[in-house]
Amino acid sequence: MPSRSTSEESKEHSRKKAWERGHIRYPFWFGGSASCFAACVTHPLDLGESCQISGVRLQTRLGNAPKSMVGTFVHVFQADGFLGLYSGLSASLLRQITYSTTRFGIYEELKSDFTTHTSSPSFPTLIALASTSGFLGGVAGNPADVLNVRMQHDAALPPNERRNYKNAIDGLIRMTREEGWKSLFRGVWPNSMRAVLMTASQLASYDGFKRVLIEHTALSDNLTTHFMASFLAGFVATTVCSPVDVIKTRIMSSQESKGLAKLLADVYRLEGVGWMFRGWVPSFIRLGPHTIATFLFLEQHKKIYRKLKGMDELEAAV
Repeated sequence: MPSRSTSEESKEHSRKKAWERGHIRYPFWFGGSASCFAACVTHPLDLGESCQISGVRLQTRLGNAPKSMVGTFVHVFQADGFLGLYSGLSASLLRQITYSTTRFGIYEELKSDFTTHTSSPSFPTLIALASTSGFLGGVAGNPADVLNVRMQHDAALPPNERRNYKNAIDGLIRMTREEGWKSLFRGVWPNSMRAVLMTASQLASYDGFKRVLIEHTALSDNLTTHFMASFLAGFVATTVCSPVDVIKTRIMSSQESKGLAKLLADVYRLEGVGWMFRGWVPSFIRLGPHTIATFLFLEQHKKIYRKLKGMDELEAAV
Protein backbone atom coordinates (compact mmCIF):
# COMPACT_ATOMS: atom_id res chain seq x y z
CA MET A 1 0.00 0.00 0.00
CA PRO A 2 1.28 3.48 -0.79
CA SER A 3 2.32 5.50 2.20
CA ARG A 4 0.11 8.33 3.36
CA SER A 5 0.90 11.79 2.05
CA THR A 6 2.82 14.25 4.16
CA SER A 7 -0.33 16.38 4.38
CA GLU A 8 -2.38 13.50 5.82
CA GLU A 9 0.36 12.66 8.30
CA SER A 10 0.50 16.31 9.36
CA LYS A 11 -3.26 16.41 9.93
CA GLU A 12 -3.13 13.18 11.91
CA HIS A 13 -0.29 14.58 14.01
CA SER A 14 -2.30 17.74 14.67
CA ARG A 15 -5.36 15.72 15.71
CA LYS A 16 -3.22 13.66 18.07
CA LYS A 17 -1.70 16.75 19.64
CA ALA A 18 -5.12 18.34 19.96
CA TRP A 19 -6.43 15.25 21.71
CA GLU A 20 -3.42 15.14 24.03
CA ARG A 21 -3.77 18.82 24.88
CA GLY A 22 -7.47 18.42 25.53
CA HIS A 23 -6.67 15.69 28.03
CA ILE A 24 -4.20 17.69 30.05
CA ARG A 25 -5.60 17.93 33.57
CA TYR A 26 -4.90 21.51 34.50
CA PRO A 27 -5.12 22.42 38.20
CA PHE A 28 -8.71 23.00 39.31
CA TRP A 29 -7.92 26.46 40.68
CA PHE A 30 -6.61 27.97 37.43
CA GLY A 31 -9.93 29.60 36.54
CA GLY A 32 -10.31 31.16 39.97
CA SER A 33 -6.73 32.42 39.94
CA ALA A 34 -7.13 33.96 36.48
CA SER A 35 -10.40 35.59 37.56
CA CYS A 36 -8.75 37.06 40.65
CA PHE A 37 -6.02 38.64 38.53
CA ALA A 38 -8.69 40.00 36.20
CA ALA A 39 -10.69 41.37 39.13
CA CYS A 40 -7.67 43.30 40.39
CA VAL A 41 -7.28 44.88 36.95
CA THR A 42 -10.93 45.71 36.31
CA HIS A 43 -12.37 46.28 39.79
CA PRO A 44 -12.97 50.02 39.32
CA LEU A 45 -15.14 49.15 36.31
CA ASP A 46 -16.84 46.39 38.29
CA LEU A 47 -18.10 49.08 40.62
CA GLY A 48 -20.21 50.20 37.66
CA GLU A 49 -22.25 47.02 37.86
CA SER A 50 -22.59 47.10 41.61
CA CYS A 51 -23.30 50.80 42.04
CA GLN A 52 -20.11 52.82 42.00
CA ILE A 53 -19.58 53.79 38.43
CA SER A 54 -22.98 53.40 36.83
CA GLY A 55 -24.13 49.92 35.82
CA VAL A 56 -25.86 49.12 39.07
CA ARG A 57 -26.00 52.80 39.93
CA LEU A 58 -28.30 53.02 36.91
CA GLN A 59 -30.09 49.89 38.10
CA THR A 60 -30.56 51.07 41.72
CA ARG A 61 -30.51 54.82 41.19
CA LEU A 62 -31.83 56.80 44.13
CA GLY A 63 -32.25 60.50 44.82
CA ASN A 64 -29.79 62.91 43.27
CA ALA A 65 -26.95 60.41 42.82
CA PRO A 66 -24.78 60.99 39.73
CA LYS A 67 -26.57 59.66 36.68
CA SER A 68 -23.65 59.05 34.33
CA MET A 69 -20.61 56.81 34.42
CA VAL A 70 -18.15 59.71 34.38
CA GLY A 71 -20.14 61.66 36.99
CA THR A 72 -20.27 58.72 39.37
CA PHE A 73 -16.59 57.90 38.84
CA VAL A 74 -15.61 61.51 39.63
CA HIS A 75 -17.96 61.57 42.64
CA VAL A 76 -16.38 58.45 44.15
CA PHE A 77 -12.86 59.67 43.43
CA GLN A 78 -13.51 63.06 45.06
CA ALA A 79 -15.27 61.57 48.07
CA ASP A 80 -13.04 58.58 48.79
CA GLY A 81 -9.89 59.06 46.73
CA PHE A 82 -8.21 56.48 44.52
CA LEU A 83 -8.72 53.70 47.06
CA GLY A 84 -12.44 54.36 46.89
CA LEU A 85 -12.39 52.89 43.40
CA TYR A 86 -11.30 49.60 44.99
CA SER A 87 -14.05 49.58 47.59
CA GLY A 88 -15.17 46.00 48.20
CA LEU A 89 -12.16 44.40 46.50
CA SER A 90 -11.90 41.73 49.22
CA ALA A 91 -15.50 40.64 48.54
CA SER A 92 -14.81 40.63 44.82
CA LEU A 93 -11.78 38.39 45.29
CA LEU A 94 -13.72 36.08 47.62
CA ARG A 95 -16.39 35.84 44.92
CA GLN A 96 -13.83 34.83 42.31
CA ILE A 97 -12.24 32.30 44.67
CA THR A 98 -15.61 30.60 45.24
CA TYR A 99 -17.74 31.28 42.16
CA SER A 100 -15.14 31.34 39.40
CA THR A 101 -12.97 28.55 40.78
CA THR A 102 -16.02 26.28 40.92
CA ARG A 103 -17.47 27.08 37.49
CA PHE A 104 -14.15 27.13 35.60
CA GLY A 105 -12.80 24.08 37.39
CA ILE A 106 -15.85 21.89 36.83
CA TYR A 107 -16.23 23.09 33.23
CA GLU A 108 -12.63 22.27 32.35
CA GLU A 109 -12.89 18.85 33.98
CA LEU A 110 -16.11 17.99 32.17
CA LYS A 111 -14.81 19.33 28.85
CA SER A 112 -11.71 17.16 29.15
CA ASP A 113 -13.87 14.11 29.89
CA PHE A 114 -15.92 14.71 26.72
CA THR A 115 -12.86 15.14 24.49
CA THR A 116 -12.03 12.05 22.43
CA HIS A 117 -9.11 11.14 20.20
CA THR A 118 -11.05 12.10 17.07
CA SER A 119 -13.29 14.94 18.18
CA SER A 120 -13.88 17.76 20.62
CA PRO A 121 -17.22 18.41 22.38
CA SER A 122 -19.86 19.92 20.10
CA PHE A 123 -21.04 23.45 20.80
CA PRO A 124 -24.40 22.27 22.28
CA THR A 125 -22.43 19.93 24.55
CA LEU A 126 -20.20 22.82 25.65
CA ILE A 127 -23.30 24.85 26.51
CA ALA A 128 -24.70 21.97 28.59
CA LEU A 129 -21.37 21.50 30.41
CA ALA A 130 -21.05 25.23 31.04
CA SER A 131 -24.64 25.51 32.29
CA THR A 132 -24.08 22.76 34.84
CA SER A 133 -20.81 24.31 35.97
CA GLY A 134 -22.37 27.75 36.16
CA PHE A 135 -25.24 26.60 38.39
CA LEU A 136 -22.88 24.99 40.89
CA GLY A 137 -20.62 28.03 40.80
CA GLY A 138 -23.57 30.35 41.39
CA VAL A 139 -24.60 28.49 44.54
CA ALA A 140 -21.02 28.30 45.84
CA GLY A 141 -20.35 31.98 45.21
CA ASN A 142 -23.67 33.46 46.36
CA PRO A 143 -22.56 34.64 49.84
CA ALA A 144 -19.57 36.46 48.36
CA ASP A 145 -21.75 37.85 45.58
CA VAL A 146 -24.17 39.37 48.09
CA LEU A 147 -21.23 40.92 49.93
CA ASN A 148 -19.71 42.18 46.69
CA VAL A 149 -22.88 44.04 45.72
CA ARG A 150 -23.44 45.42 49.23
CA MET A 151 -19.88 46.65 49.79
CA GLN A 152 -19.75 48.38 46.42
CA HIS A 153 -23.26 49.81 46.83
CA ASP A 154 -22.34 51.22 50.23
CA ALA A 155 -20.62 54.30 48.83
CA ALA A 156 -23.82 55.24 47.00
CA LEU A 157 -25.78 55.40 50.27
CA PRO A 158 -25.96 58.32 52.73
CA PRO A 159 -23.31 57.93 55.48
CA ASN A 160 -25.93 57.09 58.13
CA GLU A 161 -27.30 54.21 56.03
CA ARG A 162 -24.01 52.54 55.13
CA ARG A 163 -23.26 49.06 56.44
CA ASN A 164 -19.51 49.79 56.60
CA TYR A 165 -18.26 46.21 56.41
CA LYS A 166 -14.52 46.26 57.12
CA ASN A 167 -13.80 43.44 54.68
CA ALA A 168 -15.36 40.29 53.27
CA ILE A 169 -14.85 38.21 56.42
CA ASP A 170 -16.31 40.94 58.63
CA GLY A 171 -19.24 41.18 56.24
CA LEU A 172 -19.92 37.45 56.39
CA ILE A 173 -19.81 37.45 60.18
CA ARG A 174 -22.04 40.50 60.53
CA MET A 175 -24.57 39.32 57.97
CA THR A 176 -24.86 35.95 59.71
CA ARG A 177 -25.13 37.54 63.16
CA GLU A 178 -27.47 40.41 62.27
CA GLU A 179 -29.66 38.85 59.57
CA GLY A 180 -29.23 35.10 59.98
CA TRP A 181 -27.43 32.60 57.74
CA LYS A 182 -30.22 32.74 55.17
CA SER A 183 -29.12 36.26 54.25
CA LEU A 184 -25.99 34.71 52.71
CA PHE A 185 -28.21 33.05 50.11
CA ARG A 186 -30.47 35.98 49.37
CA GLY A 187 -31.21 35.93 45.67
CA VAL A 188 -29.56 32.53 45.20
CA TRP A 189 -32.00 31.38 42.51
CA PRO A 190 -31.79 34.44 40.23
CA ASN A 191 -28.06 34.49 40.96
CA SER A 192 -27.70 30.84 39.96
CA MET A 193 -29.81 31.50 36.86
CA ARG A 194 -27.48 34.35 36.01
CA ALA A 195 -24.45 32.11 36.64
CA VAL A 196 -25.86 29.50 34.24
CA LEU A 197 -26.39 32.12 31.55
CA MET A 198 -23.04 33.78 32.22
CA THR A 199 -21.02 30.57 32.11
CA ALA A 200 -22.82 29.20 29.06
CA SER A 201 -22.56 32.48 27.13
CA GLN A 202 -19.01 33.24 28.30
CA LEU A 203 -17.07 29.96 28.55
CA ALA A 204 -18.87 27.99 25.85
CA SER A 205 -18.90 30.93 23.43
CA TYR A 206 -15.19 31.59 24.07
CA ASP A 207 -14.32 28.00 23.17
CA GLY A 208 -16.67 28.18 20.19
CA PHE A 209 -15.24 31.44 18.86
CA LYS A 210 -11.69 30.27 19.47
CA ARG A 211 -12.32 27.05 17.55
CA VAL A 212 -13.91 28.91 14.61
CA LEU A 213 -11.06 31.44 14.43
CA ILE A 214 -8.41 28.72 14.42
CA GLU A 215 -10.19 26.40 11.96
CA HIS A 216 -11.54 28.96 9.49
CA THR A 217 -8.97 31.77 9.52
CA ALA A 218 -5.22 32.06 9.26
CA LEU A 219 -4.98 32.65 13.02
CA SER A 220 -3.31 30.15 15.30
CA ASP A 221 -3.64 29.52 19.03
CA ASN A 222 -2.00 32.78 20.07
CA LEU A 223 -2.64 36.03 21.94
CA THR A 224 -4.53 37.61 19.04
CA THR A 225 -6.94 34.69 18.85
CA HIS A 226 -7.44 34.69 22.61
CA PHE A 227 -8.17 38.42 22.59
CA MET A 228 -10.66 38.25 19.72
CA ALA A 229 -12.49 35.20 21.11
CA SER A 230 -12.73 36.69 24.60
CA PHE A 231 -13.95 40.06 23.26
CA LEU A 232 -16.75 38.34 21.35
CA ALA A 233 -17.55 36.16 24.37
CA GLY A 234 -17.82 39.29 26.53
CA PHE A 235 -20.29 40.85 24.07
CA VAL A 236 -22.46 37.73 24.02
CA ALA A 237 -22.35 37.33 27.81
CA THR A 238 -23.34 40.95 28.47
CA THR A 239 -26.36 40.73 26.17
CA VAL A 240 -27.56 37.38 27.47
CA CYS A 241 -27.09 38.24 31.15
CA SER A 242 -28.33 41.83 31.21
CA PRO A 243 -31.94 41.12 32.35
CA VAL A 244 -30.89 38.72 35.11
CA ASP A 245 -28.10 41.09 36.19
CA VAL A 246 -30.62 43.85 36.84
CA ILE A 247 -32.90 41.53 38.84
CA LYS A 248 -30.02 40.01 40.85
CA THR A 249 -28.60 43.36 41.84
CA ARG A 250 -31.93 44.83 42.92
CA ILE A 251 -32.71 41.80 45.08
CA MET A 252 -29.28 41.71 46.72
CA SER A 253 -29.12 45.44 47.41
CA SER A 254 -32.67 45.58 48.76
CA GLN A 255 -33.33 46.24 52.44
CA GLU A 256 -36.55 44.21 52.29
CA SER A 257 -37.50 40.75 51.14
CA LYS A 258 -39.53 40.77 47.96
CA GLY A 259 -40.56 37.83 45.81
CA LEU A 260 -39.20 37.53 42.30
CA ALA A 261 -42.65 37.70 40.70
CA LYS A 262 -43.58 40.85 42.62
CA LEU A 263 -40.24 42.45 41.83
CA LEU A 264 -40.68 41.78 38.11
CA ALA A 265 -44.22 43.10 38.18
CA ASP A 266 -43.16 46.30 39.96
CA VAL A 267 -40.22 46.90 37.62
CA TYR A 268 -42.30 46.28 34.49
CA ARG A 269 -45.06 48.59 35.71
CA LEU A 270 -42.61 51.42 36.40
CA GLU A 271 -40.14 51.00 33.54
CA GLY A 272 -41.64 48.79 30.82
CA VAL A 273 -39.51 46.29 28.90
CA GLY A 274 -36.58 48.73 28.84
CA TRP A 275 -35.54 47.51 32.29
CA MET A 276 -34.04 44.37 30.69
CA PHE A 277 -31.13 46.28 29.20
CA ARG A 278 -30.79 49.12 31.68
CA GLY A 279 -27.09 49.74 32.15
CA TRP A 280 -26.04 47.49 29.21
CA VAL A 281 -23.25 49.82 28.07
CA PRO A 282 -21.55 50.18 31.48
CA SER A 283 -22.08 46.46 32.04
CA PHE A 284 -20.25 45.71 28.80
CA ILE A 285 -17.53 48.21 29.68
CA ARG A 286 -17.03 46.20 32.87
CA LEU A 287 -17.68 42.67 31.64
CA GLY A 288 -15.84 43.02 28.33
CA PRO A 289 -12.44 43.89 29.83
CA HIS A 290 -12.99 41.42 32.66
CA THR A 291 -13.77 38.60 30.22
CA ILE A 292 -10.76 39.47 28.07
CA ALA A 293 -8.43 39.70 31.07
CA THR A 294 -9.75 36.46 32.59
CA PHE A 295 -9.18 34.37 29.46
CA LEU A 296 -5.81 35.96 28.71
CA PHE A 297 -4.65 35.18 32.24
CA LEU A 298 -6.14 31.68 32.01
CA GLU A 299 -4.38 30.93 28.73
CA GLN A 300 -1.11 32.14 30.24
CA HIS A 301 -1.68 29.91 33.27
CA LYS A 302 -2.09 26.96 30.92
CA LYS A 303 0.89 27.93 28.77
CA ILE A 304 3.20 28.21 31.78
CA TYR A 305 1.88 24.91 33.16
CA ARG A 306 2.53 23.11 29.86
CA LYS A 307 6.02 24.57 29.71
CA LEU A 308 6.80 23.49 33.26
CA LYS A 309 5.49 20.01 32.48
CA GLY A 310 7.38 19.78 29.19
CA MET A 311 4.19 19.93 27.11
CA ASP A 312 4.79 23.25 25.36
CA GLU A 313 5.21 21.46 22.03
CA LEU A 314 1.47 20.83 21.91
CA GLU A 315 0.44 23.49 19.41
CA ALA A 316 -3.04 22.48 18.35
CA ALA A 317 -6.08 24.00 20.07
CA VAL A 318 -9.08 22.17 21.43
